[in-house]
Amino acid sequence: MTQQIIIVTAAFFGMLSVILGAFGAHALKKILSKDQLHSFEVGVKYQMYHAIVLLALGFNPNTLTSATYWCFTIGIILFSFSIYGLVLSDAKGKKLRLLGPITPIGGLLLVIGWLLLLINAF
Repeated sequence: MTQQIIIVTAAFFGMLSVILGAFGAHALKKILSKDQLHSFEVGVKYQMYHAIVLLALGFNPNTLTSATYWCFTIGIILFSFSIYGLVLSDAKGKKLRLLGPITPIGGLLLVIGWLLLLINAF
């Protein structure tokens, strides 16, 4: 994985989390329940946390393996975006239950990314 790709990925996810966070805080605040808004915010937070990690790793690519990059990237997509989909579909009264099992798979990929980072540190 090149340093440029890692930084671009991190910047994209970071930018998108700011946009989605603002969208949730302003536009969705009126249509989501408190629980739904909290879930949406969890997706945004995890997306931003991992965008920051990717950015830091992008500036020190020697600490990042390709597998770690892909675990974080796919993990963000599966975890955060499935939460967004679940919350928004639930707010419209048609919860996409097929997204439910995707969230923990994304979370597992995030955990594996951290584990690979730990292993690589040794």
